[in-house]
Amino acid sequence: MTGLDQHQADTDATILPRGPLLGFAAGSLGMGVWVTVPGLLLLYFLTDVLAVAPWLAGLALLLPKVADVLLHPWVGHRCDVEQSRRGDRRRLLLLGCALPLAFAALFAVPGGLTGAPAAAWVAVAFVAGNLLFAAYQVPYLATPADLRIGYHERTRLMAFRMVVLTLGILASGLLAPLLAGGQDATRAGYQRMGVLLAVGMLAAMLVGVAGIARLRRAAAAAPAPHGGGWRGLAVALRDRQFRWLVAAYLAMSTTTHLVLAGVPYYAEYELGRPGLTTVLVAAFVAPALLVTPAWLVLARRVGKQRALLGAQGAFAAGSLVLAVGRPAGLPVLVAAVAVLGVAFAGMQLLPFSMVPDVIRAGGGAAGTYTGVWTATEATGAALGPWAYSLCLAAGGFVASTAGEGVTQPDGALTAIRWGFGLLPAAAMLVALLLQRRYTLDRTARTAG
Repeated sequence: MTGLDQHQADTDATILPRGPLLGFAAGSLGMGVWVTVPGLLLLYFLTDVLAVAPWLAGLALLLPKVADVLLHPWVGHRCDVEQSRRGDRRRLLLLGCALPLAFAALFAVPGGLTGAPAAAWVAVAFVAGNLLFAAYQVPYLATPADLRIGYHERTRLMAFRMVVLTLGILASGLLAPLLAGGQDATRAGYQRMGVLLAVGMLAAMLVGVAGIARLRRAAAAAPAPHGGGWRGLAVALRDRQFRWLVAAYLAMSTTTHLVLAGVPYYAEYELGRPGLTTVLVAAFVAPALLVTPAWLVLARRVGKQRALLGAQGAFAAGSLVLAVGRPAGLPVLVAAVAVLGVAFAGMQLLPFSMVPDVIRAGGGAAGTYTGVWTATEATGAALGPWAYSLCLAAGGFVASTAGEGVTQPDGALTAIRWGFGLLPAAAMLVALLLQRRYTLDRTARTAG
C-alpha cells in the first residue's frame, strides 16, 4: 500500500466521537432560529402588522439579500485567510455570535412606524443580520471539508447537524407565533418574541464554537489550500460540478422559503384558522426528526445524488396536493405538508454533505466554496418570500395593521392557494432537472 493509499484508508476509517459531533451540531440551533423565524413571520409581520404593501414588503426582504451575493464570498475569503494564518476560523465564528442582537432588532420596530419607514427599519436590521449570519455560517459549514474524514462520515456529520437544526427550526417555528401573541399578535408581542429567542440563539451558537474546536482536535484538520480571494472565487465558479449543485440548491432554497413564507397566509385565509400555522409548521419540520436517519441509510445504499432526486420529486408531488386547497380536507392537506417535510429533511442533509465532496474533489479553498454556497442559500431565502409577495400583489391582497379586519378579494385568495401549491411544484421540478446535471457523486463515493 502506498503512502497515499494509507492516508486515504486512514481518512475513510476516521469515526468522529459523538460528543464533539453534538457540540458542533448545537450551533445549528441558533442558525435554525435565523433561517426560520424571519422566513415564517417577517413578510406577514410587515403586511398584517405594520401595514406595508405586499410589493414593498417583498422588496424589503429581497434587497438586503442582494448584498449577500458579494458579502458571503468575501466572508469566505476572510475565512480562508484566518485558516491559513491562525490554523482555525474561530474569530469569525465569535463575530457571528452577535447575530442575536440583529435578530432582536428585526422585530423591535419603533412604535408609530408603519408603511415605508417600517419597511426601511426591517431592511437595515436584515442587512446587519445577514452579514453576522455569514460570519458564523461560512466557517461553520467549512468544517466538514477541513477535517480528514471520508465520504460517508461527512454525511454522518451533517446528519447530526440536520437533526439539531430541525429541533431549532421546529422549536422556533412553534414558539415564535405563540410568543408573538398567537392570533392576537401585536408589536409588543413580536418584540418580546425577538428578545427571548435571541437569548437562546446566543447560548446555542457559543456551544457550537466550542464544538468545532473539539472536532478539530478529534480529526486533524487537513492542510488549508491557498488560492482564496477573487482567484479562489473564480476557481469555484469554474467548477462544473459545483455550478450545477449550486444552481439546483438555489431553486430548492427558493422553493422551501416560499412555502415557509406562505404558511401564515394559507392557514388564515385558505383554511380559515390562523392557529393552524403552528400545526402546518410542525407537519413541515417534525418529520425530519424521524426520517433523517433514513435519509442517511438511503444515501449509503444508493448515493446522495439519487436520494436527493427522490426528495425533490416527493416535494413537487406534495405541493400539487396543497394547490387543491380546502376541498381536499384538512387531514389530507396536513399529510401533504408532512410529505414536504420528509422531502425537506433530505434536501437539507444531502446537498450540504455534497458540498465538502465537491471541495475535496476540486482541491479549492473551503471558505470560498462555502461562501458561494451560503450566498446561494441566502438568495433563495430572499427570492422565496419575494415570489410569494408578488403572488399576493398580483391577486390584489390588502395589507393591514394588527387587529384590523380586512376582507380579501377573490383574486387574493386564489393567489394565496396557488402560490402555496402550484408555484413550489414548478420551482422544485426546475431544481430536479438542474440536479440531474450533477455527476460527481459516483466518483466521490468511490474515492471516499
